Amino acid sequence: MPLDPQSKAVLEQMAAAPAVQTLSPEQARANFEARPREAGPQVAKVEDRRIPGPGVQVPVRIYTPAGQGPFPVLLWFHGGGWVLGSINSQDAACRNLTNASDCVVVSVEYRLAPEAKFPEPLEDCYAATSWVAKNASTFNADGSRVAVGGASAGGNLAAAVALMARDRGGPPLVHQLLAYPVTDGNMDTESHKLFGVGYGLTRKAMEWYWSLYLKEEADAASPLAAPMRAEDLTGLPPALVMTAEFDPLRDEGEAYAARLEQAGVPTTCIRYDGLIHGFFGRLADFDKAKVAVADAGSALKAAFGI
Repeated sequence: MPLDPQSKAVLEQMAAAPAVQTLSPEQARANFEARPREAGPQVAKVEDRRIPGPGVQVPVRIYTPAGQGPFPVLLWFHGGGWVLGSINSQDAACRNLTNASDCVVVSVEYRLAPEAKFPEPLEDCYAATSWVAKNASTFNADGSRVAVGGASAGGNLAAAVALMARDRGGPPLVHQLLAYPVTDGNMDTESHKLFGVGYGLTRKAMEWYWSLYLKEEADAASPLAAPMRAEDLTGLPPALVMTAEFDPLRDEGEAYAARLEQAGVPTTCIRYDGLIHGFFGRLADFDKAKVAVADAGSALKAAFGI
């Protein structure tokens, strides 16, 4: 498929911005947070809390849909290469997911690299997932129906949390929603070669993100940093993996979906033709993002039994 006209328009807007790897993390974060974003739809309730993490308090934003409850719950981990992003930058995406899935969405503001390197951001996400499963009743949610999800680096964290939950004895998860996830750091795929320059997210940016996230090179081999490196993917929750045609991360996301399926994990993989990295949740910029959110909502409802 050709590049979608809306992808072209977004790329033209991005062309004027400095390359992220030429900036300090602080400058890159400021630029990322300053981007104009859609407001997102109304939900029944939004609440900010701070919950206990590994030696820190982890900020979360809890979105509740209309209805009686108790609702199933999705932990959502934002993207941004483990270096950028916040619960504020994900507000519209979380509102859309809340309404599409009829579930509570808990958006997690994990610590960022390089101040907090692997595995600290991941441990924040796992701690938040464990807390939600135990304390869901305090915000009208059902701790027996918990899913994890995220986009890009957030998809990486969600996949890793699913591995941790399996290997640490819980909490049990019913689904993993992975939007163009980072699954490996070797960047030797065909999509990295084809789309590593000129399509928004670049190979150089990914190298920068990985360099800030990992403490040492050996960490790149850890399945909790690179889920594709996991020897055993059996026993993981069902997955929806969403990829974009013109995304350098496309092939590693699809390869991870194939490995999940080979391991007997019920997995759906959808490639969104003509789109670039970062489209999910941006309904004002990409018409096909509406389809993707609806697909995510349908997968979550099926996993939750609603």
